[in-house]
Order: sequence, then structure tokens, then C-alpha cells
Amino acid sequence: MKKNLAIGCLLAATTATGAFAATTVLTAAPTESWTVTNYYKQAVYDPKESKIGDIDDVLVDKSGKITGLVIGVGGFLGAGEKDVIVPFSAVKTAKKNDKWWLTLDETKDDLKGAPGFKYDRASTTWVPEKK
Repeated sequence: MKKNLAIGCLLAATTATGAFAATTVLTAAPTESWTVTNYYKQAVYDPKESKIGDIDDVLVDKSGKITGLVIGVGGFLGAGEKDVIVPFSAVKTAKKNDKWWLTLDETKDDLKGAPGFKYDRASTTWVPEKK
């Protein structure tokens, strides 16, 4: 009887572990999914194809939905750059010459006038820049 109980417990544990693993690993990429690489560290352009800046971070909410993009504008080689946050939906994508082309209906000057943010390592969030 004890042997049957032990075998039953072992089978139940194996089944439960197998079921858990099946729900945590995908066998194919979800449809309609994109890679963050299409955005992260990519250049963003205005409608006249002038470069505005580069995407420095991709903001994701707790459900996994991308909510915003942090764009570094101004400066030269990172010095004097200002980070601003735009809604994810504001950036449009297209493919040009086998590369993702990102546009925003704003100019570099518009974004330079927007509130700036800085990354706070202690809270691991972007916080408003103090002036």
C-alpha cells in the first residue's frame, strides 16, 4: 500500500511539474509580437526625415504592455543630451532599406522644450529632472 501511495505521489508531482513547464515555455513566438530591438537604441526622425534622437529605453507596465519610449534629444555624443518620454503609440514604424525607420510627429525643438527625465537607479524608474 505504501509503495502504491509513493508511486501515486511521484506520478502526481511529475504531472504537475510537466503541466507547469508547458505553461511557462512557448513553442512558437506569439502572433502579432515584435522585438524590442525594433525600438531600443534606434534613431527617431521627424516627418521631414531629420533625426530627432535615439531611443534610450523602452517602458513596460506590469502586464508587459509597452507604454512609453525614452528618447535622448540634443547634445553631442551623449553630452548635454536630454531624455524625454513619449507615448509608445506616438512613434510610427516603417521599413526602409531592410531597416526599421521610426518617426514621431514632433521636431527636435519640440522635444527639447518638453519636460526632461533622469534614470534613478535606486528606484529603477525614470523621474522628472530637477531644474
